[in-house]
Amino acid sequence: MVGKIHPLLRFIQKRLFSTSLRQTLKMSYIIIICLMFVAPAISLVSSWFQTVQYDRMITNVSRTNRLNLIIRTDISNEIWDIVAGNKNFDAGSQYQIIDDVNRRLEEIFENTEVRENRRLLEVAGRAMDTLTGYVDMLGTQIENQFLVTRNEEILDEIRGVADLISDLLQDFIVLEIEAAAATNEKIKRVALVLTVLELGSLFTVFLFAVMTQRSVVQSINKPISELERLSHEIAAGNLEARADRPHVRELDNLTDNLNIMAAKIRDLIDENIREQKNLQKSEMKALQAQITPHFLYNTLDTIVWLAEGRQYDQVISVTRNFSSFFRTALNRGRDWICVGEELEHVSNYLSIQKVRYRDILDYSLEYDEAMTDRIMLKLLLQPLVENALYHGIKNKRGRGKITVTGWMEGDLICFRVEDNGIGMTPERLADVKRQIREGQDRSHAGDIYGLYNVNKRLTLYYNNRTDFEIKSTYREGTSVLFKVPETEYV
Repeated sequence: MVGKIHPLLRFIQKRLFSTSLRQTLKMSYIIIICLMFVAPAISLVSSWFQTVQYDRMITNVSRTNRLNLIIRTDISNEIWDIVAGNKNFDAGSQYQIIDDVNRRLEEIFENTEVRENRRLLEVAGRAMDTLTGYVDMLGTQIENQFLVTRNEEILDEIRGVADLISDLLQDFIVLEIEAAAATNEKIKRVALVLTVLELGSLFTVFLFAVMTQRSVVQSINKPISELERLSHEIAAGNLEARADRPHVRELDNLTDNLNIMAAKIRDLIDENIREQKNLQKSEMKALQAQITPHFLYNTLDTIVWLAEGRQYDQVISVTRNFSSFFRTALNRGRDWICVGEELEHVSNYLSIQKVRYRDILDYSLEYDEAMTDRIMLKLLLQPLVENALYHGIKNKRGRGKITVTGWMEGDLICFRVEDNGIGMTPERLADVKRQIREGQDRSHAGDIYGLYNVNKRLTLYYNNRTDFEIKSTYREGTSVLFKVPETEYV
């Protein structure tokens, strides 16, 4: 009987460990027995860790659900009582509610580890800042005795922001529940795997302790090391890393799943980046479109008074320039045009403005003829020229001049827009640069709109491969320089 058992053990060793284990056992029987306690310890630690994660997620869901109720009811009801006159603004508890919401958001944020979920809470926090601003605005209107309809408009805005925050929190709850469900499934899998490992370890240790102390070298170490390497690389952000199938039945599916997971995470990140860039580009297009009505009204007024003055030649000239201006601006929805078309667009704009501001405006266009066929992003020069006119020349007493200069530096397309207008003090110049760099200050949005718009679009479309420089001297003028690489877009 014993003679039959030994060949069976050798067969099991050969068939099992050749496909699932590569591990060297060179230690004595006592060390092997001691190793039996490692699996239970890992099981306890892993179970404790997974349970803590699961408890944290459930706690977040519970807290967020209560917070969602406060946002949906308490804030709106409190503001409604104030607007309806049931409460005095100073006697209301709106700020206490807002502080409580912010405190709860911070607690939930500190208790959240998933990056996407933290991002939702950050967005909710910024929305709370917006809501607080509307509450402050309502207090100002009530203090200044604005009409009730104005206060109701602010109430509608507050309700809209509250709904947005509620939706964000609802999305957070859904993500946390999904993460909790995944963690629960993981706990089950880990418990099963650890149980199997414990039983297998016990059986194997005793079996081979009786049989022999010789080394058992079969293949599992390499696949596990490969999967560990893959997991570390994914955790470090290298989502292009992949692992080859080890041809070990217990690990093939795991390897495939890790490879698929890395690819899907990469695709999701790329998709998110594309969506964010498309969103920002759409926002910039919307901002860009704000120029059109302002310029449209002024130009139509100009055409009207030229017609009333029977200056028909100028009416025809302005109308033609106006038509060409909008033809270039629309450009069939395309974002890229030839440099020559961009210069023509600016020339049309300045020609129209010259009619309107003939007593204070001179201009010149100087550029290298060799650059006219190069491709660039459209509508970069006109906002800068408009900024120079409205915030430089018009604020200066007497006649002013705008100079647009273009040249090539290797494969870089370079432009400078200069004016001899009022200029900026060093303090104001530093503030403008800060706003352009960090984000537009709404209190001075009109002052830097053209600069902010151009810099933002350069960053979005050229991926930071541009130079954008502003120089200004008070009572002497302002100069704006930008350089962009030549592109093959059409």
